[in-house]
Amino acid sequence: MSPEEATDITAISQLVVRERESRDMCMWNRMADCFFEDSHVEISWFQGNGKDFVTASKGMYDRGMRAKHRLGPVLVTLNGNRAVATLGGIIDIPETIEGIELTLSAHCLMLYKVEKREGEWGLMSFGAIYRRDEFTPVIPGETLTLPKEQLAQYRPSYRNLCYSLSLTGYEPADDLPGEDRPETVTAVLEEVFGWAGLPVPD
Repeated sequence: MSPEEATDITAISQLVVRERESRDMCMWNRMADCFFEDSHVEISWFQGNGKDFVTASKGMYDRGMRAKHRLGPVLVTLNGNRAVATLGGIIDIPETIEGIELTLSAHCLMLYKVEKREGEWGLMSFGAIYRRDEFTPVIPGETLTLPKEQLAQYRPSYRNLCYSLSLTGYEPADDLPGEDRPETVTAVLEEVFGWAGLPVPD
């Protein structure tokens, strides 16, 4: 690895962490600065450009949905002025249902397309591959029975997340990449790595 490549990998890793930390800490302007104007975001509750995603994230926070992120290490794969950054993460969302305080934890692999323009790295896309999710009571021993028929309408890889979003008026997408549908994972990896001119790791 050349010194320039090491510098780029550090810059990209910091960019990705800065975007997520800004989201958690309500630093909306700093979050918006991470995205290029022509970027694209596609996650369970939002599809659109990066700047609008920041506005929508602020709106979600203002509506009381206070998600926080637990992030794993960032893996960067470079190809000139383009790169793919991936990291495992858990999205923790506080929720109260029928008087029971819960934490919804959604496990996923986050993916970013990253590009260097005029010497600066910026985000071109943000998406996720959904793995699984669960509700955990804040007070151990408390129990809650969720509506099985409604939950059965949602995908196993992000079923509880969909249910939580539906309670606050969001309509979660049903066709996102998830490990319950391996072909969707293959498709998104081919698209993201192909954009950067890279083969999908095998």
